[in-house]
Amino acid sequence: MRLNQISDNPGARKGRMRVGRGIGSGKGKTAGRGVKGQKSRTGVAIKGFEGGQMPLYRRIPKRGFRPPHQKTWQVVNLGTLQKAIDDKRLDPGKMIDAEALIAAGLIKNAADGVRLLGKGELKTKIEVKVAGASASAIAAVEKAGGKVELPPKPVAEAA
Repeated sequence: MRLNQISDNPGARKGRMRVGRGIGSGKGKTAGRGVKGQKSRTGVAIKGFEGGQMPLYRRIPKRGFRPPHQKTWQVVNLGTLQKAIDDKRLDPGKMIDAEALIAAGLIKNAADGVRLLGKGELKTKIEVKVAGASASAIAAVEKAGGKVELPPKPVAEAA
């Protein structure tokens, strides 16, 4: 068998029905839309209409708000870092940044940056470069003899 000889079984694919092409086709005249009324015409938009009853999308309560340009952080806990170091997936001697975490399989992509959180216990001295960290995480890393490097805070301009 060759790639240019592969084909579907006979009758596996059905051609589209050409509507409105004469009464002999079986879908002529009204083209399967019935007669008259809004639905027989083009440009119909009555999907949410429930016969005068309050539609579902208005019956259900709406809550909350999601900012459209909200940053999404990849979260890494200290316990996860320690486990990766114990499993020899992270080298504690080198700087641990987003690329190292991706290579170790702790995160899939950096998104808007990595945020370090203080859940778990850290026993190894490490240097971490992240976009954000909780106060407890910074304290735990410094207690173990390590260092957390954060980006500089933007200076607000006086108007």
